[in-house]
Amino acid sequence: MSSAPPIDLSAIPESQRAAVLALLQENGALKDANRRLEHLVAELNHVVHGKRSEKLSEDDRQLAFEDLETAVAEVETRKEQAAPSTTTPRRTRQRNLGHLPAGLPRIERVLEPTSLDCPCGCGRMHRIGEDRTERLDIVPAQLRVLVDIRPKYACRICSDGVTQAPAAPWLIEGGLPTEGAIAHVLVSKFADHLPFYRQSQILARSGIQVDRSTLADWAGTAAFHLGPVVDWLTEHLKSSGKLFMDETTAPVLDPGRGRTKTGYFWALARDDRGWGGEDPPGVVFTYHPVNGGAILGHGSDGIVLSRAA
Repeated sequence: MSSAPPIDLSAIPESQRAAVLALLQENGALKDANRRLEHLVAELNHVVHGKRSEKLSEDDRQLAFEDLETAVAEVETRKEQAAPSTTTPRRTRQRNLGHLPAGLPRIERVLEPTSLDCPCGCGRMHRIGEDRTERLDIVPAQLRVLVDIRPKYACRICSDGVTQAPAAPWLIEGGLPTEGAIAHVLVSKFADHLPFYRQSQILARSGIQVDRSTLADWAGTAAFHLGPVVDWLTEHLKSSGKLFMDETTAPVLDPGRGRTKTGYFWALARDDRGWGGEDPPGVVFTYHPVNGGAILGHGSDGIVLSRAA
């Protein structure tokens, strides 16, 4: 399929160039997301309709669904961030609000307004109520609930309104988990190789009912927000004077065939501490299902790492 000719921004009125450039960038991001989703859907079709699908274990099926749901959540978060004012209804997230066990310890934080002085100059405002919100927080080997309390204050003399501290920002607006809980889920999944459905079972033993697809949704949202950090770290490492590169193979599920295939990981690392270097160590991992997915070479800007789509 032939691609469309590039757009000459110089031919576009200057007042419209920023909008056109933003559309081009959004279009490129959507194409990348679509390619990833198409790959995951193809693997899912192998899981469900493959010749040997009846031989796949339930664990293999769950892993395939998790990857797809995580990718969908990442794409949807990207769309929400790109157009936060859109009127398109958001997908209803699976939540467990209001069902946190009473036996879990509550860590209450009172968020007071910046000033309790009445804007009209009548004096100090009086507390008339509060809003309480609960989110699930996870620390290693301990479950707890963070309770944000935002007292409301109003003046007894005038009726100029109510003063209340703004709600703290959440990574998933209106969601159940704190940032610590999401970090725990990601570390368990990608560092400890603990699939979402097993994490769901572990939480259930503590009375927390969180579905596997909900955990995948959290991971997809976090993946979107962590993307710029990974990109920056990659560019930062590539500007180093010395780099280490390592290729490692790993068995990867091959849906539809009832066995595993060989995947390839590349580690781009810097660690000059043993040679008196002052730069902190760092590493970026790249994965591709076949060999040749990542290429390390030299260009006009020095060392270049490229990754196949």
